[in-house]
Amino acid sequence: MTSLVLVADDDPVQRRLLEAMVKRFGYQVECVDGGEAAIARLEAGDRPEVDCLVLDLVMPDLDGMGVLGRMRDRKITTPVIVQTSHGSIEVVVSAMRAGAADFVVKPVGAERLQVSIKNAMRFDALEDEIRRISKRSTGTLTFRDIVTRSEDMGRVIRLGERAAKSTIPVLIEGESGVGKELIARAIQGSSDRKGKPFVTVNCGALPENLVESILFGHEKGAFTGATDKHTGKFVEANRGTLFLDEIGELPLETQVKLLRALQEGEIDPVGAKRPVKVDIRLISATNQNLIELVKQGRFREDLYYRLNVFPITIPPLRARRDDIADLARRFAARFGAEEGKRIRGLTAECLALVSRYDWPGNVRQLENAVFRAVVLADADELTVAEFPQIAAQVDGFDVRVPAAPAAPLTPAPAPQREIVRIEVRDPNVLRLLDEHSNMRKIEDLEAEIIKFSLAYYRGQMSEMARRLGIGRSTLYRKMKDYGLDDPADSGNGSGHAAA
Repeated sequence: MTSLVLVADDDPVQRRLLEAMVKRFGYQVECVDGGEAAIARLEAGDRPEVDCLVLDLVMPDLDGMGVLGRMRDRKITTPVIVQTSHGSIEVVVSAMRAGAADFVVKPVGAERLQVSIKNAMRFDALEDEIRRISKRSTGTLTFRDIVTRSEDMGRVIRLGERAAKSTIPVLIEGESGVGKELIARAIQGSSDRKGKPFVTVNCGALPENLVESILFGHEKGAFTGATDKHTGKFVEANRGTLFLDEIGELPLETQVKLLRALQEGEIDPVGAKRPVKVDIRLISATNQNLIELVKQGRFREDLYYRLNVFPITIPPLRARRDDIADLARRFAARFGAEEGKRIRGLTAECLALVSRYDWPGNVRQLENAVFRAVVLADADELTVAEFPQIAAQVDGFDVRVPAAPAAPLTPAPAPQREIVRIEVRDPNVLRLLDEHSNMRKIEDLEAEIIKFSLAYYRGQMSEMARRLGIGRSTLYRKMKDYGLDDPADSGNGSGHAAA
C-alpha cells in the first residue's frame, strides 16, 4: 500500500491543487477542511494510518498551531508540514518548536513539496526505528511500537496485549523470519516484567551434549571440562522472561526437565545437590507443527499442552502485504543512516515491486534485501535496479541486461565513453556446468549446496539437516569432508546475498 498524505486546508481551491499535486507524486490523498477534522482523522483507529500531514496554519475553527498542540498532548507522532502564506520567521520558528517537520510557503511548487514530504517520511521512519531499537535494548518495547496496517497483525497485537496482562505461557507460531521474537519482547514490555531480563535461547543451535548445562546450569566439576560454575539461562531470566525459540528442536530428555521446571518453578542444575527456585515468564516459539511432532513421538504430549495454553499465530509477510512498504521504508532509513547514505525512501515502482513479491523468508528476507539495496544505491532513492534478484521473479519487473549491438559493416567512430556491461546472476541459482561447459561433479554440487545452506540458515545445524533431508551426524561428516567445518565459512555475510 502506498503512503497516505492528509491535507488540512479551509480553502477549497488550495485543497484541490494540493490533492492533484500529491497524487502525481504517487501517494494516496485525503482532504479535510479544518483543524478539528484533521485531529479526528488522525485519531480514527478504524481507518488507514496517516503517514504525513500537510497543515495550513490559518484556519477558522482550530488553526495550525492548535492542531500541533493537540497532537503533542495526545502523543500523535505523524510528521507535519505546515503551510504559511507570508513566510514570517516568527511563525515558522513557532511551528517548528511545536513539532512541525518542515514548512512551505504558499503557493508551493511541486518539486519543493515532494522533497518536503519525502524528507518528513524519511525522518519519521528513522526516528521510529531508533526509538524501537532503544526500547528493545531496555526491555520496554510495547505493542504501540509495532506499526501495522494488516487486520491479521492487528488481531495478533490484540492477543499479545491480553497475554501481557497475565503470566500465562504463550506459544508463538509462524514461519521463519516473521518476527516471533519481536512479539515476545512486546509481550514483556507491555507486562509488569518490563525492564527485567529478557533471555533468548535458540533451541535449534544448542549442542546436544550441552543443552541441559546451558539451560539449567551446572556445578563446578559436574562433568569433564566443567572448570567453573555456570548459572544457566533459567537463572539469568529470573524475575524476567525466558524466550525459547525453535522449541521443537529440544531433545526428549531435556523436555522432561523443562516440564518439571514449568510445573514446580524450580530447576536441577547438573551436579547440584538441591534444586534452585526460579521465577520466570516463559514464551516459546516454533516454525514447526508441534502436534505433528507429538504424533511422531519427537515431542512430549504433556509438554505440548503445558506450552500451548495461549497460542498466537503470526501470519507470513505475503499475507499482510499492506505492511511491506512501511517495513521497507523503515529498513531503508535505518540502513541508510548506518551506511552514511542519504536515502529518502523507495520509488513508487520499487514499492510496487517489493509489495508484489511473496518474500518466502518473510521480514528477515526483506530486511536483508533492503540492506543490500542500500549498499548498492548511488541515488537518494532505491529503485528496481537495486533489487535484481527480486525483479527477476516478479512479472513485469524483470531486470535484463541489454545485449551488445551487432558489429557494423563499416568502421564506426570510436565511442566517447566506455560502456561496461555486467552480468547479474542470481546467487540462489546452482551452476551445473563448469568453465569448460562440462557437467560438474556431484561432490562439487553437494559441497556448494551445504555451504549455501550454512550461510542461509546461519549455522543452525538442526534446521539445515531437516531442510536437506539428512541426519545431523551425516551433515557434520559431509561438512568435514568438504572442509566446511571452519566457523569462518558461515560468517562471511552470505545471509544477505541469499536473501
